[in-house]
Amino acid sequence: MNTNLEYYKYFYYVATCGSISAAAEKLCISQPAVSQALKSLEASLGGRLFLRTPKGVKLTHEGNILFSYVKTAYENILQGEDAFRQLLDLDNGEIKIGASDMTLQFYLLPYLEIFHEKYPQIKITVTNAPTPETLSNLKEGKIDFGVITTPFISYEGLIATNVREIKTVFIAGDEYNYLKNKIQPLDILSKLPIISLEKNTSTRAYIDEFLAEKGVFIEPEFELATSDMIVQFTLRNLGVGLVVYDFAKPFIDNNKIFEIKINEKMPKRYFSIVTDRRNAISAPAGKLLDIINNLHS
Repeated sequence: MNTNLEYYKYFYYVATCGSISAAAEKLCISQPAVSQALKSLEASLGGRLFLRTPKGVKLTHEGNILFSYVKTAYENILQGEDAFRQLLDLDNGEIKIGASDMTLQFYLLPYLEIFHEKYPQIKITVTNAPTPETLSNLKEGKIDFGVITTPFISYEGLIATNVREIKTVFIAGDEYNYLKNKIQPLDILSKLPIISLEKNTSTRAYIDEFLAEKGVFIEPEFELATSDMIVQFTLRNLGVGLVVYDFAKPFIDNNKIFEIKINEKMPKRYFSIVTDRRNAISAPAGKLLDIINNLHS
């Protein structure tokens, strides 16, 4: 199509207003400019669009058919522009986030609460998944950003920002009091019934890599889907749990369980916000990240 699309805009307003002068006033351009645009459009199409009347103009039969299509198309464009502006103004829209139970509970949730209070009309969808799945969703453009835990396998285009250090601990119940209040050698873990997360999690990968570097290998008695369940199993003396400290803290503070101290310092680990430079972030998601960055700093 070689026709200047701007001509259809003029055509729409002349048809809607019923006169060239009224359309020119609406468009804030000169009447001759509108008339010339209509002549050019008619020449391009090979037929007349309007008939002159004492009160202005009216559509020809062919012009009326064309207008039925142009009206729908142009008004859809106007509605699209309006929706776009509303998104930028945060009047509506959606944020899609990837987060695990841990990152949601111990990092992201307070920021979501603040954002929701300011922008209650924005829909927030959280895809609950472990780190590897969150990274996959981000790479495929299914989420705006993710909040994950290190370590993880990066890929080209990934942008990661560490936002909070976390600590992984070994915990036990009263049946293991003989391990309490003294530093234990790391290899004692290979002699104890271990309760850990499943292998498709960053926490398990972190533990396995750390122990392997020290020549310690474990075969967990229980592999569970959530850290909350590891704590519950530990409370019932079913073994020694491996969890991020935040999950165990309330029970450690109440002396229901205790942290086993070991003679090896574990590598630092973090919550990390990840985005993909190849994917555009929605305006609401950008605003949420601004809130997180401002409050975090």
